[in-house]
This record gives sequence, C-alpha cells and structure tokens, in this order.
Amino acid sequence: MRFQDKVALITAAASGIGRATADIIAREGGTVVAVDNNEERLDRTVRDLREAGGRAQARLCDALDRAQVDRTVAAVARECGAIDVLVNAVGGSTIVAKPGADVDELSFDDWRKLIDFNLSGMFLFTHAVVPVMKTQRRGKIVNLASIAGRGLSASSSSAYAAAKGGIIAFTRKLAFELGPYNININAIAPSRTLTERIRPRWNQQSPEDQQAEIDKTPLRRIAEAPDQA
Repeated sequence: MRFQDKVALITAAASGIGRATADIIAREGGTVVAVDNNEERLDRTVRDLREAGGRAQARLCDALDRAQVDRTVAAVARECGAIDVLVNAVGGSTIVAKPGADVDELSFDDWRKLIDFNLSGMFLFTHAVVPVMKTQRRGKIVNLASIAGRGLSASSSSAYAAAKGGIIAFTRKLAFELGPYNININAIAPSRTLTERIRPRWNQQSPEDQQAEIDKTPLRRIAEAPDQA
C-alpha cells in the first residue's frame, strides 16, 4: 500500500484529475483530505471513497481565498497531525467563454481570471502547506501544469499557457528551495484529458477533428483522468 498512514491534501478533489487522484490514494491506504468549493460534489466524493473502504474527509474551501486556505491547512495539520502529500489540482481553461481566444481577442478580465484560477490557488495552498512540511522535515507536492505551459497546445489561449508555464517555473524553483528540507516537488503536464469539464467540448468536435487529434497522440487515444492521476 503505497500511501499507508499518509495524509494527502488534494485540491479540486471532487472532479477530474483531482478526483481520480483521490480514488488512487484512498485505495492505496492513504487518508484523503478532499478540498473543493462545490459542497454537493465534495460530499459525494468523500462518501464514495468511504464506501469503497477508504479513509477520507471533506474540507469546503475556495482555493482563491487566502483566509480560507490558511484556516483549512491549519485545521488539517492540527487534526491529522501531518500533511504528507499536497496535490494542487485546481485549474483549467473553461472558466471563461472563449478558452482558446487569440491574444487580440482575449480580454484583460479573462486574462486575470485564467492566471488567478490556475496559478494563485496553487501558490496559496503551497504557501500554507510548506511550513508544515518544513517542520516535519518531509513532504511531497504535485502541481498540475499542462502541455500548454510548454507551448505545445495550439488550442489554448496565451493566458492559460502563461499560467501553466508559471506553474512549471514555480515548481522548478521550489525544488531548489525545498530539497534541503526533504520536500520533493514535481509538476505533471497533461495533454487533453476527458474530464467532466472537457468532455462536452470534445463531443462537440467533428469525428474528423477528433480522429486528427487521436492520430497525433502516441497511444492513439485521448487521456482520461485516471491516466494523469
């Protein structure tokens, strides 16, 4: 059991890659602290994890509210005694009307929304959890970036690419900062993944466009959330 007796705090845990990660960690013996801002989905997630034999608890929290984040992390550290794993899964491009807008079509409001949603929530949870991990002298942090952050997604906006590129740079910098404290930090850069938010957009594409994208994928299929977890 890879996560036996480990406490894993997972943001955006009620859907998508965050939910798939919660499923795996609970199945592998860890205690999942599921964080999300959707109470209904969050309660359902924790109920499902427990019914499957896992250990899980729900924490309703807005990842962009610093006070809520700080309170959540402090409560988890106090009640669980440790935070061994942090998975920053908050993010995405579909919070704006035109997720793939060209730069001259991109409004400043949408730019700020995408930067904030993808970058700031990750920072706030990392900022709050790192002191706990430093005291423990151990910890694992995983951040969700994207191939867009490496300039490899023609369908993503420049704002989304900038935010995900920021996550990659942030992660690399923190590897130097946190290594001496026995804290390991990595980022993953998924390609298109058919989560609840992305699947409707995928289904709107023509069969020809879908096949063209599949043909560019080494495994000749589009990823599902468990592939990235």
